[in-house]
Amino acid sequence: MEAQRSLVPFVVLWAVKTLSLWVASVLFPGAISFHSPAALWISGLVLGLVNSFVKPILLVLTLPVTVLTLGLFILVLNGLMLMLVAWLVPGFFIPDLWSGVGIALFVSVFTFLVNSLIGR
Repeated sequence: MEAQRSLVPFVVLWAVKTLSLWVASVLFPGAISFHSPAALWISGLVLGLVNSFVKPILLVLTLPVTVLTLGLFILVLNGLMLMLVAWLVPGFFIPDLWSGVGIALFVSVFTFLVNSLIGR
């Protein structure tokens, strides 16, 4: 029973990330694309994992640059995380870093709004 309770937040996070990537692909078709629904679901999973494990390490390592840019470098870091996911997942494509930064900004805002609506 306890394992099911701890699995629910993970599945919700995965679903929200996947939904935000899908909405981004519908709204910005040239900036992000998926070749299959499986690539979309895997991208949502990998994005959640990358944001949970890799991003905190990179935030600490790039702290001086983030301070110098008054926090704007975090946008670039988010774009790089999305580019990493696109590199790792076959069938997920982002053409360049600036598209990644824009999509990452959209995904962050959309995820925040959805999490606010569902009470997380």
